[in-house]
Amino acid sequence: MPKKELQVSGMTCDHCKAAVEKALKTLEGVNDVDVQIKTGKVTVDYDEGAAAEKELVEAIKNAGYEVL
Repeated sequence: MPKKELQVSGMTCDHCKAAVEKALKTLEGVNDVDVQIKTGKVTVDYDEGAAAEKELVEAIKNAGYEVL
């Protein structure tokens, strides 16, 4: 499974972290999500055949955060 690292802005607390994790984990093919609030780094372990990178970005945007 490939891992995609995304830079996300606007995350400031554990609630933000949980919102991003929840948004990504609802997508088909996402196996694991690691969110680092301090750095804004989000690492997603997912199946490229089930989820496209643009879907990951869209899920984060829909949760209210910006992908840089």
